[in-house]
Amino acid sequence: MSSNRPPSASIRKRPKKQLMVFSGRANPGLAQEVAVQLGTELVPTSAYDFANGEIYVRFEESVRGSDAFVIQSHTNPINECIMEHLLMVDALKRASANRITVVMPFYGYARQDKKHRGREPISARLMADLFKTAGADRLISVDLHTDQIQGFFDGPVDHLMALPLLSTYVREKYGTEDVVVVSPDAGRIKVAEHWSKNLAGAPLAFIHKTRDINRPNETVANRVVGEVADKVCVLVDDMIDTGGTIAKAADLLRREGARCVVIAATHPILSGPAVERLEACGAEEIIVTNTLPIPPEKEFDGLTVLSIAPLISAAVKEVFLDGSVTSLFGGSA
Repeated sequence: MSSNRPPSASIRKRPKKQLMVFSGRANPGLAQEVAVQLGTELVPTSAYDFANGEIYVRFEESVRGSDAFVIQSHTNPINECIMEHLLMVDALKRASANRITVVMPFYGYARQDKKHRGREPISARLMADLFKTAGADRLISVDLHTDQIQGFFDGPVDHLMALPLLSTYVREKYGTEDVVVVSPDAGRIKVAEHWSKNLAGAPLAFIHKTRDINRPNETVANRVVGEVADKVCVLVDDMIDTGGTIAKAADLLRREGARCVVIAATHPILSGPAVERLEACGAEEIIVTNTLPIPPEKEFDGLTVLSIAPLISAAVKEVFLDGSVTSLFGGSA
């Protein structure tokens, strides 16, 4: 009885998975750090702008069958950075990458996650749809503005948290005695509660403020709810854009008798007058991560930048090995 099965020597072996890391032009320093910690190199990439502003990208080596991780920070000019990111994903898809994971340390348009008034877009959802259409299989991001954004993408989303990195730095430098965790508004109390757990159960306070929806980036800090007199106030938020909210909160805390104010935020957008406001607000230190690049002209005394690269590289490794990203934060799933 004959068999049509080919001899074992001729059976093709399943190819070994190949991890490849790609970087856009927005924050190559962070991408290089991630690649080094993964024991690999960034794939050589050509990227430039045409005279009319159109973007061109091309990878200089084969990506066929690879497990591709394409890193891009959505920084200013944000629309150009996002478009470049989308084009890189499309190029990978058309070049037959096996799986494409989009790594966006800062998720552009994350603040537009719902409709406040009629005839407004839900831009954060559109972002997810664009990357899915371009060919993304998975997203990795750090400290999304709201948790619900994870549900906008039709596929796995790994939501990384910078809290352990930031809180460890604060705990080691300032201790936990007489520390109060302060939320810049009532809507960020949940984040402040997580900080409290990481700072030995430090008490909470928050700033009661008002915001005019017709005037973006402007708030009025009205009063402090909680005891902050003679305390080390750790003022926490996910991002610093123009710095108005956080600077007004820091100034109010000092007027309420805080011993010192420490500002901690993941994403240093630092638009417009942010640097001047932060320098003038009287904070002891402003601690951020490098999810977004900070140009030399926006560096100032009192600014501390912690690298998020170890966290991102650990997440990339878990995804590549089909492991658990949740385990990085003490979970078991």
